[in-house]
Amino acid sequence: MNKTAIAIRHLHFEDLGTLEPVLQARGYTVRYLDAAAGDLRAADTARADLLVVLGGPIGACDEGIYPFIEDELAIIAQRLESRQPLLGICLGAQLIARALGAGVAGMGVKEIGFSPLALTPEGEASPLAALGGVPVLHWHGDRFDIPIDATRLAGTAICDNQAFSIGCHVLALQCHLEADPRQIESWLVGHAGELSQAGIDLRTLRSEAQSLQTRLPMAAEEGFNAWLDACESVAAEGS
Repeated sequence: MNKTAIAIRHLHFEDLGTLEPVLQARGYTVRYLDAAAGDLRAADTARADLLVVLGGPIGACDEGIYPFIEDELAIIAQRLESRQPLLGICLGAQLIARALGAGVAGMGVKEIGFSPLALTPEGEASPLAALGGVPVLHWHGDRFDIPIDATRLAGTAICDNQAFSIGCHVLALQCHLEADPRQIESWLVGHAGELSQAGIDLRTLRSEAQSLQTRLPMAAEEGFNAWLDACESVAAEGS
């Protein structure tokens, strides 16, 4: 049976990255919804086997200036109620936290660059264990609180809350597990203003990405497959 995955995207180059081939290999048809380019509520996201809410350079509490955020929150709330698989990355994870009643606020500092996650004991027993000590891409200035009844999975020295889960069906990641280090140049150009303002050395970021061109995609694939296996196992038991 053909499966569908819908990804809500905020920037063209912040797509599913290395996760998209994983989905295609598992028989998913992938469809993108560009948040700023249409009526999100008109899309039939409820019928998708997987919903992914991707990252972007806006705040999760910016619905006053980006009204489509209200639509995203409504879609996420519907998804949470249905208990269907939901993955949030960076902004997407923050929106999931908001939909669950948790706070999202600025950290007062930017976390931009590659570094490994510090997994909690629960994180070590989760699909994120596949990352081991492999550095992943961080690119944010806000953080989410852990929602009630969610399980905290990871943190870093700069941001204590990097990931949480709810059961097997919800995974929220502040880091960019999906980012393909082979495509880092798109990020460096697309976020040039932010990088300059934050005083980030592009040469360092580029060098770190080059060193992770093999290890990071492999670890991301393993972790994502493990999460999808768990989601599909639960779905099969309920069918």
